[in-house]
Amino acid sequence: MNHEDLHLWSKRAADWAFDYHDTLRDRPVRARASPGETAAKLPATAPEQPESPEAIFADFKAIVPGAMTHWQHPRFFAYFPANASPASMWAEQLANAIASNCMLWQASPAATEIEQVMTGWLRQALGLAGHFTGTIHDSATTCTLSAIITMRDRSTSWASVEQGITGSAPIRIYASAQTHSSVDKAVRLAGLGQQNLVKVGTNADYAMDPEKLDAAIRADLRAGYLPAGLVLCTGGTSIGAFDPVAACIEVARTHGLYTHVDAAWAGSAMICPEFRPLWDGVDGADSIVFNPHKWLGAQFDCSVQFLADPAPQIRSMGLRPGYLQTQGQEDVTNFNEWTVPLGRRFRALKLWFCLRAYGLEGLRARVRDHVAWVAELAEMLRATPDFRITTEPRLALFTFQYAPEGGDADALTAALLQNINDDGRIYLTQTTHEGQFVIRMTAGSFDCTRDDVKTVHQVCTEYASQDQP
Repeated sequence: MNHEDLHLWSKRAADWAFDYHDTLRDRPVRARASPGETAAKLPATAPEQPESPEAIFADFKAIVPGAMTHWQHPRFFAYFPANASPASMWAEQLANAIASNCMLWQASPAATEIEQVMTGWLRQALGLAGHFTGTIHDSATTCTLSAIITMRDRSTSWASVEQGITGSAPIRIYASAQTHSSVDKAVRLAGLGQQNLVKVGTNADYAMDPEKLDAAIRADLRAGYLPAGLVLCTGGTSIGAFDPVAACIEVARTHGLYTHVDAAWAGSAMICPEFRPLWDGVDGADSIVFNPHKWLGAQFDCSVQFLADPAPQIRSMGLRPGYLQTQGQEDVTNFNEWTVPLGRRFRALKLWFCLRAYGLEGLRARVRDHVAWVAELAEMLRATPDFRITTEPRLALFTFQYAPEGGDADALTAALLQNINDDGRIYLTQTTHEGQFVIRMTAGSFDCTRDDVKTVHQVCTEYASQDQP
């Protein structure tokens, strides 16, 4: 295949993409495939000779779409959305064509400087203080890992960068039980060990209790541990919990801890001023992460980290050997020094296109609609016999159970969820809350409508009625 072939087949791919999105509502949301089924359709070895674009594209159409869960489906209500607005797809097409490794300023001046401007636009859009600067990572997991490595090294005055942590007192990180599993993974990857992630007790609203945080830190100090950092939750993945950011940061400052706010999902909602009280005090954080790919139309991967001062993270993550220096431009920003990978994609382009194509007001309208429609759905289910709201709506997320009197609510809810997802009209996922099996409902797909959200009630009640004698 050459560039002339690409000219033809990229147009055919664009036509296919239009038809794909145009027919998404007619497709089952979740893949109807069994483990190993797709692999069995592929040859066991790579071809020795080139194959024609016609054959390659024919196999793509025959094998791939039917074995994919359709994340851009307007009735995808599982996990959190990973949006791909038309403007984002357009930008990604162009970024893929340029195919630049944006690791250094001199390797990608436009990509670096557009990233600086886009993170500035987003900082203003979220109402964050002017002292924050930002960078774009692949996912929130990488952002959180970067923050926890910074916490680790800062607590040892960066001796750990050269010497490791073998001679250090056990380094402790604090978070609530509602934080994402990426925090656990980051603590493990940073070499701190799972047992040194302290899950702080929560209150009746499932938010971190600042007094319990203070008590945990003081107990660790007495025991000879080295408190290093705090990870706060703004819109937890399981039930959408919000920690009291201002009060917890005040405790962390008292003890000299570095703070990271995980707002991966809910951070996008902060473009709406009325939701900002949910993370009141966030301007006191050292690090914040949010994912524009979850709610603002910039397709995965696109995770933004804001830093009150990038210097500590650069001190932990940055390396500038001779072959990565830019002669005569020693003061330029090289974003690879802010994060784990050296290589970087041109992610800022899709942010630039999305923010211009839809405008902040257009994006705010989508967020507000999703929040309102999810609240309406919760009330519909609350009013339906045998359904129970287990956690109240937090922005566009709530959980519920199917709990007929005298029945096993966990088993009945699990069976209902299986039937719903096998049906294909909607896709929901589960979580465990207070030892119960519950269904998570969250809206955020870019093309979702009120009727799509109301379909959840329709499908749930249809299958629930089938379980009645």
